[in-house]
Amino acid sequence: MEEKEKFVHLHIHSEFSLLDGANRIKDIPVRAKELGMNSIAITDHGVMFSVIDFYKACKANGVKPIIGCEVYVAPRSRTDKDPAIDGKYNHLILLAKNNEGYRNLSKLVSLSFTEGFYYKPRIDKEILEQYHEGLICCSACLAGEVNQAILHEDMPEAKRVANWFKDLFGKDYYLEIQNNGLKEQALVNQKLIQLSRELDIPLVATNDAHYTRREDAYNHEVLLCIQTGKKMSDEDRMRFETDELYIKSPEEMIDFFSNVPDAIENTVKIAEECNVEFEFGHTILPNYDVPPEFATHYDYLKKLCDDGLKERYGENLSPEIQERAEYEIGVIHKMGYVDYYLIVWDFIHYAKSQGIPVGPGRRFWCRFYPSLCHWHYRY
Repeated sequence: MEEKEKFVHLHIHSEFSLLDGANRIKDIPVRAKELGMNSIAITDHGVMFSVIDFYKACKANGVKPIIGCEVYVAPRSRTDKDPAIDGKYNHLILLAKNNEGYRNLSKLVSLSFTEGFYYKPRIDKEILEQYHEGLICCSACLAGEVNQAILHEDMPEAKRVANWFKDLFGKDYYLEIQNNGLKEQALVNQKLIQLSRELDIPLVATNDAHYTRREDAYNHEVLLCIQTGKKMSDEDRMRFETDELYIKSPEEMIDFFSNVPDAIENTVKIAEECNVEFEFGHTILPNYDVPPEFATHYDYLKKLCDDGLKERYGENLSPEIQERAEYEIGVIHKMGYVDYYLIVWDFIHYAKSQGIPVGPGRRFWCRFYPSLCHWHYRY
C-alpha cells in the first residue's frame, strides 16, 4: 500500500509554455517519483498542447496526471480589444476534476483562441460562468486578479474578486500562496492568508515551477532572453529575481509553509479529487446528420460516391471502376470512417461553394482511396 502523499505540485509549466517553461514533459513525472510524489499537475500558459504527452508520460511512470491550464483572463470581455485597456490580462489556474471538467477546460481554451485572442488567448468571466462545472480554480501567481488588487493596495477589490470566484466555484475555489523567493510574493502571501480566514476560502500552496531543478534557473533565463529578443548582458532584460521556480520536494514546501499546514494538506485533497481518464485506441467522431430519406450514414455516402462516379466516368461504368469503388467504400465502412468522410465532404463542399481555396491535406486520403476522391474535386 502506497504511503499517503505529503504534498502535490499543482502549478507546473512545461516546454509547451512556449519560451517560458523549461520543464520537459518526459522529465516531470520522473522528477516527481524521485521526490516521492505520486501525483503532479500540468498547467501551461493558455494552452493544452502538452496534455496527451503528459498523461502518457505520467502513466508510464506510475504517476497520477492532473490536467490543468493557467488561463489568461481578459480585464473586460474577451471580445474587447482596446490596446490601452485590453492588452493587460490576469492569470487563473483551472484544474479538471473529471472528464466533464476536462471537456469544459478544453472548451474554454478553444474559445480563448477563436473568440478572445488579443496578444494572448483570453477567456472572460462570461464563458467561465458557462463552462466552470467539473473544474477546480486557484487564484494563480502574482499576475492573478486577487493578487494584483493586493499589490495595488486595494483590499476591498481583492475581497470583491475573491468572493466572485467563491460564489462561482464554491468549495472548489482556492487562494494560492507560493514559495518563490520574490519579495512581492511574501507580502501577497500574508494578505492571502488574512483573506482566507476572513472570507472562509481555503488556501493551497504551489511553487509555479518553470524548471526542474534549482540549477536550471540559468537556462531558464536564457530561454526568457530568446522569448524577449534580449541578451544575457542586457541590463533591462526580463528576468525573474529568483532561482526558486523549480519542482521542489515535499519537505521543502512543508517546511516553508509550516505556519499554514492546511495549504499543504489541500494540495493532496485536490489531487485526490482530480480523476481525468483518457481512452486511447477508440476513434470518437462527431455525428453527421444525414438527410431523412437515407436510413444510414453509409447509404448517404454511397449515394454521394455513386453520383460522383457517374459525373466523372459517365453513366456506363466499367466493371473495373465499379469493383474498385465497392472495395474502397467497403474498407471505409469496415474501418468506421463513414462519418469522417461525410464531415470532410461537408466542409470541402461548403468551402468550394463559397469560393474558399481547399488545401492539399485531402491528398492523403486520395492516395489510398483514389477512385472515391472524385467528390473532393467535384465539390
